[in-house]
Amino acid sequence: MDPGSVEKAAGALLDAYATGTPISPLTTDYPDMSIADAYAVQAVQVKTWTDAGARVKGHKVGLTSAAMQRQLGVNYPDSGVLLDSMFLPENDAIERARFLQPRVEPEVAFVLGRRLAGPGVTAADAVGAVEYVLPALEVIDSRIADWKIKLPDTIADNASSGGVVLGTRPVRLDGLDLALMGCLLHRNGNLIDTGAGGAVLGSPINALVWLANVLGESGQALEPGHVVLPGSITAMVPVAPGDTMTATFAGVGSVTARFAEEDA
Repeated sequence: MDPGSVEKAAGALLDAYATGTPISPLTTDYPDMSIADAYAVQAVQVKTWTDAGARVKGHKVGLTSAAMQRQLGVNYPDSGVLLDSMFLPENDAIERARFLQPRVEPEVAFVLGRRLAGPGVTAADAVGAVEYVLPALEVIDSRIADWKIKLPDTIADNASSGGVVLGTRPVRLDGLDLALMGCLLHRNGNLIDTGAGGAVLGSPINALVWLANVLGESGQALEPGHVVLPGSITAMVPVAPGDTMTATFAGVGSVTARFAEEDA
């Protein structure tokens, strides 16, 4: 894609945020969009947001589980940026209207204590950089109508980012086996899905390694204090006004996201 097309594609996504109206797949209008093109479209949006005062607070990895890859018909992870405006307090009712097509995913969030910069990051490096983990529910969203996305679509759309609710009890990695960690996902008190950390590239740590090395290829790094969402343990679950979603992780704890009954 030429620079003008990259700007135009980014503008279409920014308009979707502003109007609340999803757009047709970018890969329909730009069938030759490459992975590099998609990240360029993402970068234009991130610059627009940060120029307006938003702050980067971390990153997310998406499409790391076989369940998610099957659900969306893709076979490769992607990454996006977490801004300060995306973090939602656990005890506040979330207005459904702030999202276009929200889904929820249970994840274990890494909070970094040290800078992590690729290439060449190993699992040992990643473990050493993590200060603690928190239970998390990511609210993913798509500016592409009906979630009809291909890999370049979701990458361009900031990896289908929407928001994140973090638990408040930090847990050190010592003694945790994230690959074997089980997760229960409840909606309105009813168990709707289960999973284990091994669904995320074999272990959520592997997703952190992947992210650090991919960012390192473009000179970016994960900084102390950054939150990293490594990917969902289950398939994504749609939410509606009034829903209460709770994820419980063995050895880590639970987190709840409550959606308002009616939008203000």
